[in-house]
Amino acid sequence: MKDINDIMPKIPNMRWGALMNKAPTNKKFEEMNKIFPSNGKWHTVFEENDTITIDGKEIRKKDPNQWT
Repeated sequence: MKDINDIMPKIPNMRWGALMNKAPTNKKFEEMNKIFPSNGKWHTVFEENDTITIDGKEIRKKDPNQWT
C-alpha cells in the first residue's frame, strides 16, 4: 500500500492536508490544527459513529464526563 503523501499533490506553503470521509466543521478544523504538525504532509481522517481513525490509528469518541 502506498503512503498517502506519495499520491496526493504537493501544495506550496501548505501547513498540512487531510483526506476525510466527512466535511470538517470549523471546530474540527481547529482541533486538527492542534493535532497535525505544520510540515506539509497529508493525513487520513475517517470518522465513524463512535471512532475516529487518524493515519491508521483508531481513537474512540467518548465524553470524558462518562469515564469511570
